[in-house]
Amino acid sequence: MILRHSAGDAPTTVTPGISGVRLGLRENWRQFALLVLVNAFVGGMVGLERTVVPLVGTEEFRIVSTTIIVSFIVSFGIIKAVTNLVSGHFADLWGRKGLLVLGWLVGLPVPFMVAWAPNWGWVVAANVLLGINQGLAWSMTVIMKVDLVGPKSRGLAVGLNEFAGYLSVGVTAFLTGYIAQRYGLRPAPFYLGIGYAVLGLVLSVWLVRDTRAHVALEVSDHDVAGEQLTFWQIFRRTSFGNRSMFAASQAGLVNNLNDGMSWGIFPLFFVGFGLSVERIGILKAVYPAVWGVLQTVTGPLSDRWGRKGLIVAGMWVQAAGLLMTAVTTSFGWWLGASVLLGVGTAMVYPTLIAAVSDASHPSWRARSLSVYRFWRDLGYAIGALSAGIITDMFGAATAIGAVGALTFMSGVVAGFAMKAD
Repeated sequence: MILRHSAGDAPTTVTPGISGVRLGLRENWRQFALLVLVNAFVGGMVGLERTVVPLVGTEEFRIVSTTIIVSFIVSFGIIKAVTNLVSGHFADLWGRKGLLVLGWLVGLPVPFMVAWAPNWGWVVAANVLLGINQGLAWSMTVIMKVDLVGPKSRGLAVGLNEFAGYLSVGVTAFLTGYIAQRYGLRPAPFYLGIGYAVLGLVLSVWLVRDTRAHVALEVSDHDVAGEQLTFWQIFRRTSFGNRSMFAASQAGLVNNLNDGMSWGIFPLFFVGFGLSVERIGILKAVYPAVWGVLQTVTGPLSDRWGRKGLIVAGMWVQAAGLLMTAVTTSFGWWLGASVLLGVGTAMVYPTLIAAVSDASHPSWRARSLSVYRFWRDLGYAIGALSAGIITDMFGAATAIGAVGALTFMSGVVAGFAMKAD
């Protein structure tokens, strides 16, 4: 049976057994919009920590070692990466919605633990739970959006998902800095997180619907039958067996490597020049806010222009923002650098996910995206740990500059390795 949409839309085939299921943003806009809202709450959980938590380590717990301070990001990155790796497999087995709800259940204690942590170990432990929350909840929202829209609008779907998540990261980073300036580093800023976790869980339980039927429809309409691949075959193909997926995986890792570095090092770097918590919050908000908003443009552009050019150029724009941060010493220059970093990340972030989706069959796309997200989010741990060590040895400016140079080289690798669109 063929369902006709409005003028300009391609007909949608409805496969027996999944009657009434259709692919497309317009056809699924209610569920899509709901998932956008849910992912805003997911992003807000990370935004809670962008401004305040590194300063809690230095100001409240009097931790001198930068490497120890960034340990909360290391725990977050490792756990999120591993959770990403298995989330796609279990999403195919158990469904997307169940894992989304589980992610929120695990995330509920996080704001309480950080707000009233008696020692730094509690903060690190909270970020283990936050890593699981993000690995499940964020993974499921992006996978479900890709499921809903079908193959023609993946860049748009990913762009809108990441827009919601990272705009919320930026807004929350600003709000926590503003609140901390007036009411202290703890517990007031973390009340936001309690609200995010409760609302995210309620919406996920009562209103979100699973999308496995949409995947079944896309598989039935796919021109090429999917290979029966094992988990490790998909892992090898996504990691290094396919040129484009290798290029995307290494670029994703370096992208989050520099994000992990900025999360842990930037607040300490800026406070060393006498900036207030509120002004640090502004700098920490601009980068993810620009990143989030522009993804509504760069995601669809990657559907029209292709993936490779945006990925390579985006890595180089990020590198320019990092190097500008390292060599300047004033708020105005740092603000401009934060904008550059946001623009570059917006060019790269949704495009990488769309590129991996392009190279994957619908029957194993969730698992290949999970492998990509494993490598990408492992970058948080690698970036925070390496930047912490370099900062302790040579200073924060050197760490930021080194990560900027690595980001530039990652763009070069993507340019050579990724197949032309």
